[in-house]
Amino acid sequence: MRNFDAGQALERLTLMERIRAFEEAARHAAVEEGLVLGAIHLSIGQEAVAVGLLESLRRDDYITSTHRGHGHTLVKGADPAAMMKELLGREGGCCGGKGGSMHIADFGVGMLGANGVVSANITIAAGAAHGVKLLGGDQVVVCIFGDGAANRGPFLEGINWAGVFDLPILFVCEDNQYSATTRTSDMTSGDVGARAEALGLPVTRIDGNDVEEMAATSREIIARIRAGGEPEFMHALTYRLDGHTYFDPATYRPEGEAERMQVETCPIARQRDLLGAAGVAAERMDEIAKAARDEMRAALEAAKAAPWPADDTVFDDVQDVGSPAVEAF
Repeated sequence: MRNFDAGQALERLTLMERIRAFEEAARHAAVEEGLVLGAIHLSIGQEAVAVGLLESLRRDDYITSTHRGHGHTLVKGADPAAMMKELLGREGGCCGGKGGSMHIADFGVGMLGANGVVSANITIAAGAAHGVKLLGGDQVVVCIFGDGAANRGPFLEGINWAGVFDLPILFVCEDNQYSATTRTSDMTSGDVGARAEALGLPVTRIDGNDVEEMAATSREIIARIRAGGEPEFMHALTYRLDGHTYFDPATYRPEGEAERMQVETCPIARQRDLLGAAGVAAERMDEIAKAARDEMRAALEAAKAAPWPADDTVFDDVQDVGSPAVEAF
């Protein structure tokens, strides 16, 4: 590979290993220890999208994510211990232990929130980008959603709004080929990117399991958006190796498909192969993986030791604007 930077490639491997280790620790907490109340959606197999896509963002740039958003949140700079506390509903969580996995957020690093409502983050991101434009900032908003979101109303509404008002936003369809328990090709007519093209956005189609390609391409797109303030669209093809949720056995997939995709597409394995070919020792990469597992086990232990939120904080984050009948009329 021309101009291959082994040091930077190792950093990308490190981030992908941290994401996978976080997801595996979260699955252990949910399955083995029963500590997660509610569903969690793991992104094992999709790590390259988060790492390559968000690498070029500044801390004051913004992202919105899906219900499968742990990796995006981690790469944007959130503390894994605070994230794990959030999953366990504990004090010190990113959202005070009240949002949980599907609504994890950290405004301090520009992560405006995951969302349990499919496609709801698209219009939120458009609003954030419009705010950036009105305030005269140069921040970029990255909106990440799944392939299933392309069939819901906010997809059209948010992209149309961004196109009409020339908003600084990159829409990213993280296409893992399944919408919950249904193959995307069985329920989506035409091409997702073509829908964005019809609304006037430039569209980039990319291998979402190639972290090097993701990083190089995302860097160029984000630089264009920051300089010109106009929206673009990326269709990143990836694959989730686990089921829709941590308790989903994914029996709807053809027998052997996940095992084959593990061999053919796993972004961590691909990055290790690339680094190995560049002369990086397997032992060094093994140390990176072990350090990530140790970090996330420590995050889980910290979450388990954290107290529950105090009862008198239950309404602290609830906004009361008064009676609409009185206030509005």
